[in-house]
Amino acid sequence: MQIEQFHWTPTEGWNPAMPGQSPLRPQLVLLFGERARLQTASLMDPLHTAYPQAYCLGCSTAGEIHGTQVSDGSLVLTAIQFEQTQVVGHHIQLEPGDTGFQAGQALVHRFDAEGLQHLFVLSDGLHVNGSELVRGVMAALPAGVTVTGGLSGDGDRFGTTVVMGADTVQSQMIAAVGLYGDRLHVDFGSLAGWSPFGPLRQVTQSQNNVLYELDGQSALDLYKTYLGEHAERLPASGLLFPLNVWPQPGDEPVVRTLLAVDNVAKSLTFAGDIPAGATVQLMRCSFNHLVDGAAEAAEISVTNIPEGKPELAILISCVGRKLVLKQRVEEEVESIRDVVGDNTVLTGFYSYGEIAASAKGHAPKLHNQTMTITTFAES
Repeated sequence: MQIEQFHWTPTEGWNPAMPGQSPLRPQLVLLFGERARLQTASLMDPLHTAYPQAYCLGCSTAGEIHGTQVSDGSLVLTAIQFEQTQVVGHHIQLEPGDTGFQAGQALVHRFDAEGLQHLFVLSDGLHVNGSELVRGVMAALPAGVTVTGGLSGDGDRFGTTVVMGADTVQSQMIAAVGLYGDRLHVDFGSLAGWSPFGPLRQVTQSQNNVLYELDGQSALDLYKTYLGEHAERLPASGLLFPLNVWPQPGDEPVVRTLLAVDNVAKSLTFAGDIPAGATVQLMRCSFNHLVDGAAEAAEISVTNIPEGKPELAILISCVGRKLVLKQRVEEEVESIRDVVGDNTVLTGFYSYGEIAASAKGHAPKLHNQTMTITTFAES
């Protein structure tokens, strides 16, 4: 595997300078950046000139990861030439009335199932129920194929998100690359690190990802009670207080991020499903726990990588973590570098949702407020 990486900022442009035609012949280019930059044709033209044969996969973000640097308003480009792996990319546009489940199935059906080892998925972050998307993807995939990815972001604005597939950059789009070949090693880990507080409560009324009642009371009113002064800044402040959700007794909990509030319906809309009958508990941040969670996710993500040293790691972390960590946000990325080593290329973004199993052997889910890491190596 050969990799080259570039970082674009308004002050410096592409650093290093983008080659007119690269000596590398990558099959895959990953591009993460601010929505307005991804939609600027003059910035995209050098990419297509340098890598005319590569499938370009990317999305808008709530922050870009380049090595151990976290930035905003930039672009991070990572070109990957696999030596023993075939890369196939496809994307779909959401049609009116499409559910996340239908979209997930439709996307997977575009891939040849034979030899497919891993699917890396990027989705619109606001118009897709991520939980349904994952269920649709898994319903259509052959057994044994692993899945990771994330939901695109738009800073803390929650206005419009876009996904890039090939030479198309659009909202309401889902794109993926399928990786084929038995010489590729893929692993992943996903952990949160948030601290629970307040009592356990039962979801007594909900519909998909919209929560109406907890213990027979207005979910919004209860949420505001616990948030105190932070309630005035909803929904943005809700990123600091996610819900831990146990869909059924005995299930692994998943963390859910608040996306929107409806003061008339007294409801809360989350990035993934909140099923009726589920048990939930509010969570809040602990700086050290978040950083420790990122490091532990990194340790899990190299379990099945030869010598524990991946060649590439894609980091997808939640915008809520970034808002909590603030100036210390790079500490969680640095903790990952300490685990994977200096020779691993790090790229990624801050998202509106993360897709992964917590470890191999577990079913993939939509997560919120986690650091999710996908690692790659060829042998």
